[in-house]
Amino acid sequence: MKSIPIKLSFAEEVKTFVNIVNRYPFDMDLRAGRHVVDAKSILGIFSLDLSRPISLEVYADDCEDLEKDIAQFKI
Repeated sequence: MKSIPIKLSFAEEVKTFVNIVNRYPFDMDLRAGRHVVDAKSILGIFSLDLSRPISLEVYADDCEDLEKDIAQFKI
């Protein structure tokens, strides 16, 4: 598992992020404090407090391509 801190501020960023992560076959979660949602679920993401940084938890060892694709969201 790999944890990547990210920031999603606007609805358009959330839409772009979900489109990117849905291209990958492995499971991913977003964690904000004690709340955890599926990173591929746009409704789940909107249930989080997006004013704070959140952590993307990727359940795969080989995720370099994903990291490149989401570079614009990393903090």
